[in-house]
Order: sequence, then C-alpha cells, then structure tokens
Amino acid sequence: MSYLFTSESVSEGHPDKIADQISDAILDAMLTQDPNSRVACETFVTTGLVVVGGEVTTKAYVEVQEVVRDTIKRIGYNKDDYKFDAESCGIMVTLHSQSPDIAQGVDEIDGKEQGAGDQGMMFGYASEETPDLMPMALAYSHKLVQRLAHIRKEQPELMAYLRPDAKSQITVEYTDDGKIDRIHTVVISTQHDEFITPVNGSPQAQKEAEHAMLAKIKTDILEHVVAHVLPKEYLKNTVYHINPTGKFIIGGPHGDAGLTGRKIIVDTYGGKGAHGGGAFSGKDATKVDRSAAYACRHIAKNLVAAGVARELLVQVAYAIGVAEPVSLTVNTYGTSKLDISDSEIAGKTLKIFDMKPKNIIQRLKLNYPIFFETAAYGHMGRNPFIKPVTLQYLEVRNMESGEEIIRKTTNQEVECFTWEKLDYVEQVKTVFGL
Repeated sequence: MSYLFTSESVSEGHPDKIADQISDAILDAMLTQDPNSRVACETFVTTGLVVVGGEVTTKAYVEVQEVVRDTIKRIGYNKDDYKFDAESCGIMVTLHSQSPDIAQGVDEIDGKEQGAGDQGMMFGYASEETPDLMPMALAYSHKLVQRLAHIRKEQPELMAYLRPDAKSQITVEYTDDGKIDRIHTVVISTQHDEFITPVNGSPQAQKEAEHAMLAKIKTDILEHVVAHVLPKEYLKNTVYHINPTGKFIIGGPHGDAGLTGRKIIVDTYGGKGAHGGGAFSGKDATKVDRSAAYACRHIAKNLVAAGVARELLVQVAYAIGVAEPVSLTVNTYGTSKLDISDSEIAGKTLKIFDMKPKNIIQRLKLNYPIFFETAAYGHMGRNPFIKPVTLQYLEVRNMESGEEIIRKTTNQEVECFTWEKLDYVEQVKTVFGL
C-alpha cells in the first residue's frame, strides 16, 4: 500500500534557529580560546530582546554581547522594521559555572576515565533514499530554505522583498514497495516586505494589494526556488501551498519567541528513524546528547554506504559519569544485506567504533570551534569541509621568577561535519566480509 511521509525545515532567520545559532556561536568563541571548555548555553529571543543563560566552565574570556550582535547581523536582522535587529536589541547574560557534581563524573581526574555528561539515549540514521544517505523529504526541505537565504543574501535582485524568517515542508509519496514515487506536496512560507501598498485605506484596496503580493511571491518561488532545487522527475501533480495564510510581514522574534533546542527533528532526520530527545546547540562535546548523536550518524552512514543495509538506525545509551555505553542497538528495518541478525551487526559495530565519550571527541575532532555551521539547515546530511580558524589558547611558561601565562595565537584549519565522512567504509567491509 502506498503511503505519504512529511518533513519540514526552517531558515536561519526562524526564531528558534536564531537562538540555536547564538548558542553555538558562543560555544565556538569559547572553544577558540579553550578546547576544554564546558558549555551548556541556552538562548531565548523575542521582540527586541535576547536572553543568554546556562552553565559554563572555561578559561576563555568572551564578549558575549558582541558575539550575539555579530550572529544576529550575520543572519540578516539589521533593520528597525523587523522589530528585532542586531544594533538595538537588548541582551541579558546570565551564565554561571557548571555544577561540580556533574563535573566530577565528566572530567578525567585521579586516573578515572572521562564519563558521559548525562544519561540518555541517542540515535543515528541513514538511508539510500538520497546521495547524502538522508531521508528525501527532509533533505529537500532544507534545500528550499537554503535557496531562499542564498537569494536574500547573494541575489537580492531576484526577490528583493525577502526577509529572514521562512519555513518549508515536503510530503513524499512512496509506492507499495517503499520506493519514492513523487513529491506530493510542497509548503513554503517566507517572510517579506510590504512591497505593494494599497491605493487607499479601504478594506478592498488592502485585499487587492495582499493578493498582488501573494501572486508575485508564488511566481517567484516557483521560478527561482522550486525550479532550482526540486528534481523535475518527482514533480508529478504536485500540490503547492505558498504563504498559505496570505501576507507574512511580521516574523522572526517579533512574530514568535525562539528557544535553543526546539527544532530537534529539523536538526536530525525529519521524523524518520528516531530521536532521543536531547538538543544539540550550545553544548560542548562532553554532552553525549550531541557528540554521541553525531557518532551514531557516522556509524549509520558508513554501514549503509558499505552495503550492510539499505536503511539503518543506531541507538546508543549512557549512564551519567560512566564511560562505557549502557547499550548499542542496530535496526535495519528488514533491509539488511547480510545473513546475520541485527544484534550480531551491533556486536561487530562496537568492535569498529569505540563509543566512549573521549574516543568520540577524538575520532570526530569535536573540541574545535566547528559548531556554528551546524546550527541551521541540519546537523546531518551536510558536506564535510575545511574551515580556517584562529585559535587563542592559553599557554603556561615556566620562568626563573615563576610562571607566566600567555595567550598563544595560531592559525589552523579544522574539519567540519566529520561525522558525515565515509572514512570507515573499507574497515566496515572488512569486518563484515563485504
């Protein structure tokens, strides 16, 4: 029996994503100076206000207000008309140190191995649906809002009226045997200027102006966004809902409050597979909510790419302060290409991938300032790349007159989205005899 599956995405200007990006920008700023920073940074945004709170233990000195304003400006909130802009918004910072009760379980002290920063379960998923081994509905939902952001920033002449806030949603129709048949429905809502004004103050004139704006937006989105993103072979009798409520002028934090960590399904697999409930942004890699979820994606992607299964879910679970995971489970949804059980696949997987928190951090290089790039358009399914950074680590020098602490500046290239690399495929094939 055929069925439908839907996923959504939101733009970098969505209130929740503004909060995510601010939290990760602060995390990156601290990691730039201290790779051992412990950060759990939460952000709240609303009309004209940003509140930053959480727990931080770091040797870094960061001008948090400056980081917040730079992030908001980079996203594109730089006009008074938006009722939220980088120059004039109020900023409240309430950060304090991490609980010593938690730290004693996470830090390596007295020969004790670094433990997990919290209990819980994390998931990783991969599927042959797309070249990036991601679910199709989510992958193209991301691409739609990314395209809107590209036009707004790089080609404003195409759609000069665009504002930063936007959402997308795609419904995919599958055939009886689970193969993709077509894109059934596309939903796009984008914030915009009031670029057509009524000829007078009458309700009829207002309605005509709104209809004219909506007609222009629909035409432009079909021509400049949909046609550039969605594969034509899947656009068969597709239903489009573009700004279905009508005008969308009030948006961003003025339209809705935003919170860090409220878009965890957008951040991962769009509802496919599973989610353990833990958010990512604003957390350093000792928080297994983040690092172990990345590690599970790394495992799932390499196993599918190696030919273990067409679709695969990995679950790992931890106890706070304990290094070894409580469990690791694999589910191939009946798509395994091997003559062994899913539990046997999990056992062999643990022989390839060490899931202790310290080993995950080292394997995926997660103690560098690489997290801002993850905070919009998904943490999974992205292309790995190299980013140049300037690190300013503290260095202690032993002098004859005592110790001197200096800040050593080095330029370095760091890897982003390491968990998307297919660097274990050959090892997987060897272990599984593929």
